[in-house]
Amino acid sequence: MNLETVIKNLAIKANIELRKDVLNLLREAFYREKSPLAKGALRVILENAKIARKEKIAICQDTGLPLVFLEVGRDIKIGKTLLDRIKKGVNKAYREGGFRASVIDSQGKLTYSGNFFHIEFTNTKGVKVTIFPKGFGSENKTKMKMFNPTASYDDINKFILEAVEEAGPGACPPFFVGIGIGSTSEGCLVLAKKALLFRLDKPTPSKELAKWEKILKEKINALGIGPMGLGGCFSCLAVKIKRSPTHIAGLPVGVNISCHALRSATISISKDKLMNLLKE
Repeated sequence: MNLETVIKNLAIKANIELRKDVLNLLREAFYREKSPLAKGALRVILENAKIARKEKIAICQDTGLPLVFLEVGRDIKIGKTLLDRIKKGVNKAYREGGFRASVIDSQGKLTYSGNFFHIEFTNTKGVKVTIFPKGFGSENKTKMKMFNPTASYDDINKFILEAVEEAGPGACPPFFVGIGIGSTSEGCLVLAKKALLFRLDKPTPSKELAKWEKILKEKINALGIGPMGLGGCFSCLAVKIKRSPTHIAGLPVGVNISCHALRSATISISKDKLMNLLKE
């Protein structure tokens, strides 16, 4: 097996199999939902996920723009060859998996993937690869605001709630909401996406952030949007916040919403295994 095949299998898995944490939260919402209409929508969402996994077909017709997140350890050398082979693996997944090509390249041609890499260097070993197909029904609802550094929690909460309320049924709720705070205007939106890759069915280790996330989740659910916009108790299944240092003169805040079909898949590859995969 070569690297392209490993990446192909990973990208196929991301498109046909919901993460366990996402499924856990959807099931919990289904059992706790009191509105018959909303409960019916959640039943269909869960049945759709079950069929997709069993039949090995896409969870959603929007197979998204496939983002690739790389966490590169101290023992790994990374270059264009590695990125090109990862890209080839993603392309093969979309062709062989029967997934819709949803990317327009710089020449205006329809293709399967682009150079959508986010690379982070870590002090660990090996490389962690995450494929994150981001659907644009929810991606189009992204919001970013440059706050003054004196902005209060209430100011930021109001912005986030307005972003989610504006997204409404068009972003296929129940939502998963990623919040990025800090960095730069573009950096806070990358943070928001990375927040969606956290374990969503467990509390954030930071007590401060966990409390803030809980407050935001409760406020979003109080909006009454509900599954697929049908009302009910669950407009949002999880809120996750990722923070970063920023300039003293500003406070960037990004909101990145995912629909109920939050799809990603991750694999960790040691240096030795990666070398062998690259030889094939």
